Amino acid sequence: MSEQSRFMLVVSPLLENSPAFDRAAALARAEGAALHIVAFDYLEGLATASLVNEQALEQMRLGYVERHRQWLEEQARPLRKLGLTVTTEVVWVERPLQEILIHLKEQPMALLIKALQHESLLSRVMFTPLDIHLLRECPVPLHFVSHVRHALPRRIVAAVDPFHRDGQYKDFNDRILHEASKLASACNAELDVIYAHDLSSIGADEFGFDDSSTFFSSGKARTLFEAQGDAFNELAARNGIPPERQHMILGNPAKVLASYADAYDIDVIVMGRVGHRGMGRLIGSTVEHLLYKMPCSVWVVSPEELAN
Repeated sequence: MSEQSRFMLVVSPLLENSPAFDRAAALARAEGAALHIVAFDYLEGLATASLVNEQALEQMRLGYVERHRQWLEEQARPLRKLGLTVTTEVVWVERPLQEILIHLKEQPMALLIKALQHESLLSRVMFTPLDIHLLRECPVPLHFVSHVRHALPRRIVAAVDPFHRDGQYKDFNDRILHEASKLASACNAELDVIYAHDLSSIGADEFGFDDSSTFFSSGKARTLFEAQGDAFNELAARNGIPPERQHMILGNPAKVLASYADAYDIDVIVMGRVGHRGMGRLIGSTVEHLLYKMPCSVWVVSPEELAN
């Protein structure tokens, strides 16, 4: 008998409920997983208070952590009555990223769930938010919950790029579709697959042309389009996606995916995270650009993660 999988829900230190609770409970129930709810607390004023001695300050910290622990237990109680295995934990830590990664290493989880913390563009430029750090470094599937219409997703979209030239990602699209199909099956949800392709992003030198106008005025563009279509159809067929659920759409991927999700009331979009180094890491990936713009929740699969 296989060991029960575990989901980890990271919650706000502000003792507030969010749709992420409902989504995490619904997913855990649908997939028969245990749920571990963790709050990483840190209050700057309490941590640096200078008007009380160290012993009194420690008692104040312990009191706050205990109140949060009791609050989490109150949230967990009705979930346990539904038959879910739920554990709770409160950790006092100033910078939660490393603590989250340590938890995932010491207590293997099948999924990390977190409410998306919306940040202003200026804030994201000046400081890298925790959600972006997790997006880049989380070693397990990561579900950012936002704009929840249904606790259990009803409509899911998987975004793929079967024409990626980097051999490192050869099997990555299959893993994305595997993850999306598994989620859709557990939720009894509809699953569509989108390949949003943007020919304008292709460098003409890749195909031996001196400039892009020569490339796009030639038959090479049509040949490339057909090759992309063949690769997409083969990928979808290999993963059991019926033709009516396959969508190859021309346009900027970020705009295409956001527009599609809005038009068709998508609950979750499943995407792959491609690693970036140097300037590419600064610029970010498609999923980073989409994270704060999508009208639905986002499910991120890492290329480094091993398929189950």
